[in-house]
Amino acid sequence: MGSATTKRLIPLAATLICLSTLASSSLFDNRTAYEILEDYNFPVGLLPKGVKGYDFNITTGKFSTYFNDTCNFSLESSYQLKYQPTIKGYISNSKLSTLEGVYVWFIFMWVEIVEILRSGDELVFSIGALSSVFPIDYFVESPQCGCGFRCGDGQVRKLVRSNPFIFSS
Repeated sequence: MGSATTKRLIPLAATLICLSTLASSSLFDNRTAYEILEDYNFPVGLLPKGVKGYDFNITTGKFSTYFNDTCNFSLESSYQLKYQPTIKGYISNSKLSTLEGVYVWFIFMWVEIVEILRSGDELVFSIGALSSVFPIDYFVESPQCGCGFRCGDGQVRKLVRSNPFIFSS
């Protein structure tokens, strides 16, 4: 009798596993990469306009985001960012870590941003031993590749920064 019960439970268990997998992955199937950022307490403006697709593992938080090409823009003349065609990392609530493919121009060279943390209404960007804090309001909307926020209407969001990165402890 035990084997008959086992034979009935195996298909039921397999069905339940399949349904739970579909349910957890379908939560994000129709969401954009920008909406996923918001789900984890980040503003959409961390990603420039033009995301072509993404992969996301809800269990581990591992993600890859895809653009057609490298994306460069300036938030002001001295603050330049570059996104590779593929950016990768891990996302959890208020934390982007092990980032690959996002760079800031710092003292005559491109330096990779490795982590972004949200702390209240501020974002902390880390390039290793150095970090910089910005108000979250700077990232409410997504910049556009090539022109940042200086596209079409001539409006520019001003970031007043003489030295964007400071040593962190």
